[in-house]
Amino acid sequence: MRNKYDVDEQLETPFNFGHLKRSFVYVKKYRGKMAISLMLSICGAIIGLTGPLITQRALDVTIPQKNIHELLMLAGLLLLLSASAMICGNISGRIMTKVGQNIIFDIREDLFAHLQKLPFSYYDERPHGKILIRVINYVDSVSNMLSNGIIMFIMEILNMLFILVFMFFVDARLALVAMSGLPLFIGGMFAIKTKQRRAWQAVSNKSSNMNAYLQENIVGARITQVFTREEENAGIYDRLNTKYRQAWMQAVKYSNLVWPATDNISTLVRAAIFMVGLVILPQGAVSLGTLAAMTGYAARFWQPIMNLSNIMNNFINNISYLERIFETLDEPVKIKDKEGAVPLKAVEGAVSFKNVTFAYEEGINVLENLSFDVKPGESIALVGPTGAGKSTIVSLISRFYDIEHGCVTIDGQDISGVTIASLRSQMGIMLQDSFIFSGTIMDNIRYGRLDATDEEVIQAAKTVCADTFISRMEDGYDTQVNERGSKLSGGEKQLISFARTLLSDPKILVLDEATSSIDAKTEALLQKGINELLKGRTSFIIAHRLSTIRNCDRIMYIDEKGILESGSHDELMEKKGAYYELYTSQQL
Repeated sequence: MRNKYDVDEQLETPFNFGHLKRSFVYVKKYRGKMAISLMLSICGAIIGLTGPLITQRALDVTIPQKNIHELLMLAGLLLLLSASAMICGNISGRIMTKVGQNIIFDIREDLFAHLQKLPFSYYDERPHGKILIRVINYVDSVSNMLSNGIIMFIMEILNMLFILVFMFFVDARLALVAMSGLPLFIGGMFAIKTKQRRAWQAVSNKSSNMNAYLQENIVGARITQVFTREEENAGIYDRLNTKYRQAWMQAVKYSNLVWPATDNISTLVRAAIFMVGLVILPQGAVSLGTLAAMTGYAARFWQPIMNLSNIMNNFINNISYLERIFETLDEPVKIKDKEGAVPLKAVEGAVSFKNVTFAYEEGINVLENLSFDVKPGESIALVGPTGAGKSTIVSLISRFYDIEHGCVTIDGQDISGVTIASLRSQMGIMLQDSFIFSGTIMDNIRYGRLDATDEEVIQAAKTVCADTFISRMEDGYDTQVNERGSKLSGGEKQLISFARTLLSDPKILVLDEATSSIDAKTEALLQKGINELLKGRTSFIIAHRLSTIRNCDRIMYIDEKGILESGSHDELMEKKGAYYELYTSQQL
């Protein structure tokens, strides 16, 4: 049920603060720049806090004395200080913008590198749209929290302390009045924070679901139109979009409680300062300048509190995204180099399976106690019913999966003890799905061997009969193709994929339904190239069209969790067993 676009992913509750601690790994690299930004912000804040003192001086002394010269000097000083504070803030902001982008870069690099190593099963269990949204949207969201959010959090706390010092310096009694609303504010924040986090978790889930369905429909657009599913799909997307909107509005409802509450408390506190200063305290105990300065400081005192509440809002909103990112980074790399793994020596091509048992799901074995030996340069065809384990065998040779029991060896060396890179670099694997990357045809063929010359690329294409159709294209090998090769036929994509595999000059060759999308005429031509390629290489060929594997040295009929029959084409035909029945059924 995990691999479905409308299934919400579960998040841990309460939040694991270990995730937050881990996130500081990305922050620590830039602590020097962040310290500079913080110092500039502090300078700007202190400069800005002198404004109310200048206003107090002007109202209590300068204006009553009608000292125009001093008043102009104070106005100029106020303007200069404001400009200085603005410049400090601007430089600090520029530094943190760069830091934020660097953090985005680092997290995305780690996510992408980790995703490249995850096993096939990870991608089988999740819609690809849910993976994409983590790398793009979620990283964007948390980067600001990890850069500006941290600096602003520290800065706003310092701001409050600075303002408190200035307020107590001006009038300690009114400073206490300004702080009287804090208990009410803190109580309100604790009341809504849990509901707010859960609401933003729901937004994360609905956004992920919507993105997954959108990606699925973009990839399957042709099938949608073939089966006229446009209206039904639009209805499904409308439901997902509606759920996202409802979740968003619910989350915003909690978030929007914070700012009005803070603003109202700030207004009440300033009114209380006037009430205490003008009514409760003895007449003349508080001057007009003091009242103006204290209300100014009170407004500024509640501004960092308001900013802190917004930062906490942002923090709570993005916690669910941070959980998703670390959930992906914590996904175990099941297929990896074991401790002490050594590079596989130059391969001659002897492959052995010794009592191999394998299951994709625990308790449901696909292969049981499978054993066979293949000599260097021998060509092996694997045939049998769908789901019998043919592709599983070649996947185990490539170590796309690890086996539970037994071992697979190449030239006598257990492949579980060699490095994956050294193993796969000596293998040429052409899977049934001929994936074409965006770029030129030349780039796609060279993908398997980046140091290949243009001449080597063209020769590989000629060997597999791809040169004919490529040369007819307007730009030849420089023709741009889209992701998945949407402008190419199925056969053309397979031929390009074949050329890519041949160019890597493998010692062991795996062809999994390599000619399934190629017409009979092209296949006949291609077979000549394949025969040349197979010389001197150990090869495993999976094909449902049995005419393509008649000349293989050995044919293994895979069924009932192992090898049901094994021999050459003529031997198996004489035996008149499972292979004979399969072959004769195709001749009808």
